[in-house]
Amino acid sequence: MNGIEFFKRLLGNHAPEAAHHGRPLQAASGAKMLVVDDSPTIRAVLGKMLGQEGYAVQKAVDGESALELAKTDQPDMIFLDIVLPGINGFAVLRALRHDPLTQHIPIVIISGNQQATEQFYVQRFGADDFIKKPFGLREVQQSIQRLVHAGRLPARLPTVVPTSTLPGASVSPYKSISDTVSGMAA
Repeated sequence: MNGIEFFKRLLGNHAPEAAHHGRPLQAASGAKMLVVDDSPTIRAVLGKMLGQEGYAVQKAVDGESALELAKTDQPDMIFLDIVLPGINGFAVLRALRHDPLTQHIPIVIISGNQQATEQFYVQRFGADDFIKKPFGLREVQQSIQRLVHAGRLPARLPTVVPTSTLPGASVSPYKSISDTVSGMAA
């Protein structure tokens, strides 16, 4: 099964219009994303990926600072590593899900350990998605797309290009009438 067939099957052949034109469905522009990982490389790379997609990115190096940022800044989405210094990602996930201030925030677990037990606990504690390390922009976009499609994140509004800026576009009839009336008054 190729990628397009996979998405059609995943989305039930009702993919939003943006997905049909080769652009991934994105969360609202400027959405606040929190990246929680003890690896400076992962924080930098994932932060850059998200920033280039138009999201506002915050970063945390451990579970304690992640919990604090989640409560005070209310991100729209959290990318959370499991192996962290101090409080691990499972404990952070559990705490976020039990706190009324943060229980609504979509959380994507990122982990280099691909054991089924981790995925079981991730689902049990209420994560929205799981991405295996190493990952690329495609996996990040697909995860965001799944959450937007599921209604967990607001969708980015399509960019509207004014017709007057399109090549070969004619001048609006209202503009022509306005110019004519202005000329008659002179």
